[in-house]
Amino acid sequence: MLLSYIRTIFLYLILIAVIRLMGKRQIGQMEPMEFVVTMLVANLASIPMQDGGIPLLSGLVPILTVLGVELLLSWLSMRCVSLRRWLCGKPVILIENGRILQNNLRRTGITMDELSGHLREKDVLSIDQVQFAILETDGNFSVFPYPQFQPATAMDAGIQPQRQFLPITIIEDGHLFRHNLLLSGKDETWLKNILAQYDAKIANTWLLTVDRGEHIIFVSREEMP
Repeated sequence: MLLSYIRTIFLYLILIAVIRLMGKRQIGQMEPMEFVVTMLVANLASIPMQDGGIPLLSGLVPILTVLGVELLLSWLSMRCVSLRRWLCGKPVILIENGRILQNNLRRTGITMDELSGHLREKDVLSIDQVQFAILETDGNFSVFPYPQFQPATAMDAGIQPQRQFLPITIIEDGHLFRHNLLLSGKDETWLKNILAQYDAKIANTWLLTVDRGEHIIFVSREEMP
């Protein structure tokens, strides 16, 4: 029984490493090739997990083989457009200049109900507001309303928006990120002064961030009930 637990944990860690090596797209919206690889790797891992009589190496070899093929095809697809088109397909225009391309809907197997649902997900209630709608290779929909139906931007309103900065996490859940402290251009003295303002210490700080605009966010740690 203990050996089964160890084998399962080991294969679990191997799967995490494999998915990480395949890239972040594997855990987001996937291309057809990536979906097949993910399903195949999961099935290959389940066999040695369930059958303790199968040597662990026999389960790892096909998983690593699939990983190698996936990385090779990914490398080739970045350099060969025709191969990328064959493996991943290409975007399909469903609405063009306000006209629904019915043949493309039939070819992709998308009904009008599904198309209307995807438009509602993009906050579009009426099809006649849409200039272009495109089905992307990962199954997502890109929707572009006519200019008169698009939300006004700050430029349209003649407003000069304030510059935005990316917040840098200094403390999270009582842990100090010293590298981020240096990255933000701050030092230990600054940190002590900020914590003193909130009458806090590192250990009882849930979150402390700062950006280049000197905007600080502080959240104290709540006591466990």
